[in-house]
Amino acid sequence: MSRILVIGDIHGGLRALHQIFERAKVTLDDTLIFLGDYVDGWSESPQVIDFLIDLGQKQNCIFIRGNHDELLLEWLNESKDNLQWYQHGGESTVLAYEKVTYETKQKHIEFLKNLQNYYLDNENRLFVHAGFTNMNGINFEHFPKLFYWDRTLWETALALDDRIQKTSEFYPKRLTLYKEIYIGHTPVSRINETIPIQKATIWNVDTGAAFKGPLTIMDVNTKEFWQSENLNELYFNEKGRN
Repeated sequence: MSRILVIGDIHGGLRALHQIFERAKVTLDDTLIFLGDYVDGWSESPQVIDFLIDLGQKQNCIFIRGNHDELLLEWLNESKDNLQWYQHGGESTVLAYEKVTYETKQKHIEFLKNLQNYYLDNENRLFVHAGFTNMNGINFEHFPKLFYWDRTLWETALALDDRIQKTSEFYPKRLTLYKEIYIGHTPVSRINETIPIQKATIWNVDTGAAFKGPLTIMDVNTKEFWQSENLNELYFNEKGRN
């Protein structure tokens, strides 16, 4: 039976990606939705992108754009980098690309250019890396970069008083527009969690793989999820984004 599986932020952790595929028993019949941030952190960012390109040729995959993916594209395509990027995982990516051929870099540029800002399925479930800011929804967002940089949507859900009814004037309109919203970007380790967390209509699937947490894959329909080992244990001789 085919499933819809959503995958959190990978951050160069190919070993973890292999683990969750094995543990979730992913088959070619499954639809895979990747929430972005494929790179920056652990040492296998180029290999992660190679794996995803190959995977997308075999089965139905939806690749969402993350902010780190955009930063990598700017570096590969425009030689644009900055100290802040280096300090947040970019350095490991730059070092890893020293061994990558020109031809492969061009394939990666094409992959990164074709990432989607979001995906809305036929059940009104939204998949986006970070969030959106317009109270009328994704089609009205004035600044597309916010799809992969915004944190206010998750912060709003975290701060929401559970006693407020959805029909109330005080209930945030952004949280009423979609049946469910799946995001990454802001690791749940910030609230001392290591599993997918639901707040209001939002499911946060970034379980801290960039740092000392696991990578997560979750069945959108059943909410069953599978996780890798903590990434600092899989890459014990590396620092990741720690």
